[in-house]
Amino acid sequence: MMKKPFKLEQMFGSKTRARLMALFLSQPDDLFFVRELTRRIDAQLNSVRRELKNLVQLGLLLEKEGMEKASPRLADKKKYYCTNQDFILFADLRSLFQKVQILLKQNLVQDIQEKGRIDYLAFTGRFVDATDIPTDILIVGSIKQEDLEKMIAKFEEEIPYEINYTLMPKDEFLDRRQVADRFLFSILNGEKVVMIDRIHRLV
Repeated sequence: MMKKPFKLEQMFGSKTRARLMALFLSQPDDLFFVRELTRRIDAQLNSVRRELKNLVQLGLLLEKEGMEKASPRLADKKKYYCTNQDFILFADLRSLFQKVQILLKQNLVQDIQEKGRIDYLAFTGRFVDATDIPTDILIVGSIKQEDLEKMIAKFEEEIPYEINYTLMPKDEFLDRRQVADRFLFSILNGEKVVMIDRIHRLV
């Protein structure tokens, strides 16, 4: 029996609220203007404003005033929001959302396996705080590019932030490993979370 995919909004009652929390908790040192948030989480302006108000009242977010970089005039002063790291549940919620990401990754891996023949799949890059690695997901195998793009886009909606992924055929992977390709070995020798491995002795 196939397991039902995990949905973040099922836990928090609102897709907009869940995505806002995921964004702020994954980037607690950043600040965001409302217009940027609507774009980042792909939600309606009124919905974003409503949930921001709820999260400020809860204590998770702080509301401040500042000027957007694109609008230096005083008249363009707008509210921006940042994570309240002194909130009593901040650490607990951040830990929870980190664990939620595991479930979301499992959803993605299951979807990808259903659409193609995958020999190796690993999460790296921003998923393991390895900023020196130029990709976030390495996928080795055969799958239609169109199908993969749709699944990645769906995954990005839940995270929510853009991710970089690399897809290569098994033959190319083996050839590049044989010649100690710098890009490939930066992944194989770096921090990573391997989800699928049908290729023996990668390093």
